[in-house]
Amino acid sequence: MANYYPMMLNIENQLVVVVGGGKVATRKVASLLKAQAHVTVISPEISPKLKRLFEENTIQWRKKDFAPDDLNDAFLIIAATNSSKINELVAQSASKHQICNIVDREELSQFIVPSVVRRGPLTIAVSTSGANPKLAKEIKKELEEQYDDSYEDYILFLQRARRQIIDEVPDPMQKSVLLEELLDSQFLTLTKTKHIEERNQLFEKLLKKGTIQ
Repeated sequence: MANYYPMMLNIENQLVVVVGGGKVATRKVASLLKAQAHVTVISPEISPKLKRLFEENTIQWRKKDFAPDDLNDAFLIIAATNSSKINELVAQSASKHQICNIVDREELSQFIVPSVVRRGPLTIAVSTSGANPKLAKEIKKELEEQYDDSYEDYILFLQRARRQIIDEVPDPMQKSVLLEELLDSQFLTLTKTKHIEERNQLFEKLLKKGTIQ
């Protein structure tokens, strides 16, 4: 089993080639679009969802069988067909400068895709390094309950508040103290209970401590 190096990869505006047009490919394309990649699908046929995305000019579609030159200029490659032979050919056709995921052949892949929980800027990835993907999905469900939808607003609030402290508090030591106090559980509780105005007032009091000279 590979000892994977975890990282978050920025693929915004990068060309990603997905070989295959079925259910698995459709799921892969959806997650790639969330990361704002430029997606090209290679497949003689594609799912209705992919076809809609193509008709909306959200993705590119080459209605054909896979050929090695389909990978030209691709930054990242995903082989998601129902044919092991085609998936293996994709792996063999990728250059050493391209990173490739073969959905049914972990040993031919340079990366695997973890189960992911997203709450706005917060991203939590879970992987068993291929040992048991179903367990990763079960853990994902637990995390989805623990980090519910309120965390999106909470993380966005923390993002804005942190930026404001950095910009408006001149003293480095005081700045560090306020950034620590920003993680007080009251802010999360007020977000979860939708007491947003009270939360904002609490932050203004906190910020005032650092800006008064």
